[in-house]
Formats: sequence, structure tokens, C-alpha cells
Amino acid sequence: MAEISSNLLFIAFILYLIATVLFGGSIKTAKNSKWGLFAITTAIAGFLAQLGYFITRWIAAGHPPLSNLFEFTTFFGMALVGAFILIYFIYKSNLLGLFTMFVALMVIAYASMFPKDISPLIPALKSYWLHIHVTTVAIGEAILAVSFAAGLIYLLKAIDQTVSNKRTFWLEFVMFSIVCVVGFIAVSTGFSSAGYEAKFNWVEKSGNQSVMEYHLPALVGPNEGELLTEGKLKPIVEMPAIINAKKLNTVIWSFLGGAVLYGAIRLLLRKRISAALQPLVRGINLDLIDEISYRSVLIGFPVFTLGGLVFAMIWAQIAWTRFWGWDPKEVWALITWLFYAAFLHLRLSKGWHGEKSAWLAVIGFAIIMFNLIAVNLVIAGLHSYAGS
Repeated sequence: MAEISSNLLFIAFILYLIATVLFGGSIKTAKNSKWGLFAITTAIAGFLAQLGYFITRWIAAGHPPLSNLFEFTTFFGMALVGAFILIYFIYKSNLLGLFTMFVALMVIAYASMFPKDISPLIPALKSYWLHIHVTTVAIGEAILAVSFAAGLIYLLKAIDQTVSNKRTFWLEFVMFSIVCVVGFIAVSTGFSSAGYEAKFNWVEKSGNQSVMEYHLPALVGPNEGELLTEGKLKPIVEMPAIINAKKLNTVIWSFLGGAVLYGAIRLLLRKRISAALQPLVRGINLDLIDEISYRSVLIGFPVFTLGGLVFAMIWAQIAWTRFWGWDPKEVWALITWLFYAAFLHLRLSKGWHGEKSAWLAVIGFAIIMFNLIAVNLVIAGLHSYAGS
């Protein structure tokens, strides 16, 4: 059953890739062309394949596949595609399909870099609140991710790429961040294919000794780490026990891989990536894309509120006998909620439409990804099991 599950996820990824290409091909054709129909049909087929993956992995594991970073992130990718499919039938935007499906591909490819083994639930996760809390968080964030895709399209259309200023700089920084995800996938795949492995003895926060296994060369090492594997790179610097050195090492390699890849793309294009993408958005209706971005936040925010705060507090009270602490994940969930609450306030009472609203949508998604990547991978806390 586990093998069937993995095959279905691979099929879904391929179908999403085909759908992305088809949406790209549909941009310069008529709104109701066959390209768009083929693209959305392929996206739906991919979604059904990934739903099959989710169900078969659930059967194989005996519990919902939501308990680690691989499982949560793949579910997030599936929820993102599902949210886009619903929005597509309202607005029929093929360009939104191109950007949203690309984001979904990056999310699922990113997830595939983490351990895929099925493992039994730890006691803290043996609760039906796991299903409720995690699924609503993922669905809420997925709908908000559609707002990011729409906001990015708006900025690519609205910002003049013939001049260099703060607007072009920060838009290009968004492009660089996306390239860093691709760089992480490329670096991880390369070292994984080469079978790289280095083991360290290290001392945990509790003072106990443990073994940590690296699959990327150790630029940063664990607390009081001792390299056990001969012939492997020794760390440049040692991290305190509060920092997950292995996962911080992964983040550093992502930036290094992204920087190299970004430099190569810039040399090839001889212009900013955002400038190269601008012809794709030439025919877009800014008012329509602004409405899609706003409506996505309007729907995604209350869903995230339920999952990220209300249901999370109920589960925390049951699991840890307190509804709120200052665990890093809880803090960043609150920061995310406050940001989108401010987004809606500024939109409704201050008239922040258009470009200002688009920037807020992009920044909001950056906060979500920081919570998913940096907080999970670097900062140790009660939710650290989610980053395994």
C-alpha cells in the first residue's frame, strides 16, 4: 500500500507539471480555448491522484498522513491545487493557473526532500484533533497561497521594469526566494543521489548524548558535536542546542544553491527574472486579479483562524493542559493571524487596493513560508516533531 501511495504522488506531480505547461500555453490563446480546458482537466486528474495518495498512505499508516513535514507539506500542496480548481471555475484565469500550479509544484517538490518513511504517532499526536487542527491550517494557508499567486501577477504587471528602485528590488527578491526553493531541491537531490551521509555525536538541551545524521555537508554542526564519519566535511561553526543544526544547515545550503542558480539565470536572461516574466502578464486585467487576491484572503483568513488558533488552542489544552504557551510555532501562527487581520483592516477601512494589497498578499505568504520552513527547520520547540 505504501508503494502504491508513493506512485500516486509521483503521478500527481507529473500531471501538475503537465497542467502548468498547458496553462502556460493557454496564455496567448483565447480565454475559452482548448488549452485552458486541457490544463484544468489535467490539474483535476492530478488532484484526484494525490487524493488517492493521501487515502492509501492513511490506510498504510493507520492514521492521517499529517504528522511530519513531508506529510503536512504534501497535503498543503494538494489543498493549494484544490483551492485553485474551485477559484478557476469562478474566474477562468489561465494565468493564475500557471502561477498557482507552479507554486504547488515547488511545495510538493520541497516536501519530497524530507524523510518519507511511515512512522507511528508519538503520544501527543494520538488525537482526532490532529485531523481537525492540521487539515484546517493547511487548507486555510492554501487559500491564502492563491492570494499570493494573484498578488505576484499583479506586481509583475504593475511595476515598471525599465527603472531600478525599491519596488523592482523587492519584487526581484521574491523571485530570488522562489529560486532558493528550486536550489534546495537541486542540492538535496544531488547529494542524495551521491549517497552523502555524515554522523555526529552531540549533546541535546537536556544534556543527553545523541546521534545526528547529515545528508548535506555540515557547514554548521550540532552542539558539542563529534564527527563520527571519516572523510566528511567538518563543520565551520557549532550551534547551541536550542538550534537544530542539521536543519539550519539545510536552510544555508538552500540559500547557497539558490544564489548559484539565480546567478546562472541572470547571466542567461541578462535581465531581472521579474522583467523576463512581465510579457506573460501583459494582457491581464488588474482589477480582476486584485479581486481574486482579496477574495482568497477573505475566505482563507477565517479558515486559518479556526485551524491555526481556535482548534490549536483546544488541542493544546488537551495535550499540554494549557491553551496557550509561547512555543515558536504558536507565536508565528499568531503573527500570521495578526498580519492577515491587518491586511483586511487596511483593505476595508483604509482603501489599500491594487499594488498595496498585492504587496500585503506576497508578504503574508512569506510569513507562512517562514513558519513552514525556518521555524520548523531551525527553532526547537514543542512542535519540533512536525519538522522530522
